[in-house]
Amino acid sequence: MSLTSLQAVQASAESLRSTLAVAQALVHSGRQIDMAGLEREVAVLCAAALALPRACRGEARQALRAVQAGLEMLLTTLPGRQES
Repeated sequence: MSLTSLQAVQASAESLRSTLAVAQALVHSGRQIDMAGLEREVAVLCAAALALPRACRGEARQALRAVQAGLEMLLTTLPGRQES
């Protein structure tokens, strides 16, 4: 179960990274995006990662950090976002 669960979390993280890249491209082209949908996807991914056995969480961490980096990059491109 744990290997399958880990693979599912990693696959979900990769899918979400792709979604974030598309969202960023949309923002760059002047389109608006629905952050609520992205927030739901991140919440589901985080819940799945937390449900992993402790032994698998370290392996999932890299995938989650990549999602975090993609999300941070997207947030910096949103209109009205001020850097602090």
